[in-house]
Amino acid sequence: MAITGVTEQPGLLTTVNEGSYNATGGTGERVLVDYKDALIDYKVTNLAALQMFAEPMTTDTGGDIDITFALPSMAMEEIDEGSTPKYQHTKMRSERVSVNEWGLAVGVTRRMIEDSRFNEVELALNEARRSVDRHMTNHVVNALFGLTNATLGTGISGTTSITATTGEGPGTGTITDFSANKYGGFIGSGGSVGTGRLYAYANQDDSTLEASHYVAAASTSGIVSLSDITNAIELIGAHGYNADTIVISPAHYKSLLDLADFTAAVSAVTGGQHVIEETDPFRTTMGTGFVGSLFGLKIFTNAWIPESRFGIFDTSVKPMTYLERRPLTVEEANPGFGIVGSYLSMRYGLKIIRPEVGVICIAIA
Repeated sequence: MAITGVTEQPGLLTTVNEGSYNATGGTGERVLVDYKDALIDYKVTNLAALQMFAEPMTTDTGGDIDITFALPSMAMEEIDEGSTPKYQHTKMRSERVSVNEWGLAVGVTRRMIEDSRFNEVELALNEARRSVDRHMTNHVVNALFGLTNATLGTGISGTTSITATTGEGPGTGTITDFSANKYGGFIGSGGSVGTGRLYAYANQDDSTLEASHYVAAASTSGIVSLSDITNAIELIGAHGYNADTIVISPAHYKSLLDLADFTAAVSAVTGGQHVIEETDPFRTTMGTGFVGSLFGLKIFTNAWIPESRFGIFDTSVKPMTYLERRPLTVEEANPGFGIVGSYLSMRYGLKIIRPEVGVICIAIA
């Protein structure tokens, strides 16, 4: 007898799922393969995107929080004998980190549990955990690179990616229009020193400090040019930071390998030694994405990075904050008669709060 309501809930794993007898393979067979991958992949997944780019924060008060920054606002002055200097005060800038809740539900029918050779609940939860890893990595990358994603709400209003012409603000549709761009961004075009997020630093010209950190790449076809890297080093350095990391896609990595200058630059930095000095370099590359150095900057490649963009960062200062309001929580669910389920949910917020420490190079056709 069929279970009432099963066909109306396609997310449930039931006995009507096709097995290996089907010419196309079938769900039953794929469950076994996915289970093996889940046990292996989940052990090596450590949310590297969060560790590399986000500063973790927690709060016990409310949902959204405001982060306050003290701006460089005081200056020494010469005083005459018997006189006193004038009083000065600290100027502050605040940004709000918005918190959202994300979750998924997992359901398996009791008949499937009874008839299966595997622990179907455990299989489902393993895949659910992997989906959390994929979600978080995708969320961080989209927010970090200014890519639009309607589901995540990244980019301007979740409909427009941040580009080299996107304004710093204030104003509608700009990077600092946080009502539409809640994840923030690096420095945009058209800003002015002394307003908003821009302030004078050392002996740098205002024009250098006001330059956009979303830059049109020298190539329009997703190729990394050395001029892109040196330009980013200058932009980040003008604000008092030191670029130390380049994050690229596999396509960008190929373009670097095709450059004769890439090998020469690596040799100059490492003294002609192998880029990755370890017994098993393939394990290191696959595990961390580290593939070498260029001009003293570590190069990481990852499939989550889009072919149309790559980034240069000072990772000693995390550009983003990760506000964890509630960590990943698993609760028992009761979807209906004869169904075993669980709810996975979490509440967190992401935002770029250090706009000076990164440069995004964008291939513009």
